[in-house]
Amino acid sequence: MPLPALPTYAELHCLTNFTFLRGASHAEELVVRAKELGYSALAITDECSLAGVVRAHVAAKAHGLKLIIGTEVQVEDGPKLVLLATNRESYGHISTLSTRAPAAGKRVVSVDLRRSGTESGSQSGAHAPELCQRYQRRHGQSVHRYGE
Repeated sequence: MPLPALPTYAELHCLTNFTFLRGASHAEELVVRAKELGYSALAITDECSLAGVVRAHVAAKAHGLKLIIGTEVQVEDGPKLVLLATNRESYGHISTLSTRAPAAGKRVVSVDLRRSGTESGSQSGAHAPELCQRYQRRHGQSVHRYGE
């Protein structure tokens, strides 16, 4: 009797060697290994950076693996979040966040998460504004801008 097929699996939080001191493998190696393990997709989510996604994209295309682009951000005085791009617009928001965060010590503030989602009426990304609002209600912190 044959074994039942395993359900499809996608790793949604994977760091490359571009996340210094935490990620060890090159993006290309991660893609090859994910394909060998039968993953249906792989998300590259380096810390406050999209640096690993270019190499991962080339490798994923060559190996027929779906690539999910994202980043890991640390909310100032709050939790770490993994943000995954669901379309071009959310990719743009993630790109903007990852550009601003290093200037603020690799931290993002709530106002940046608010800007990166539904303010313009779109429903892109990981619904960051709602996450931000829940965090603010729970911890009683106000929204502020860099340098304030």
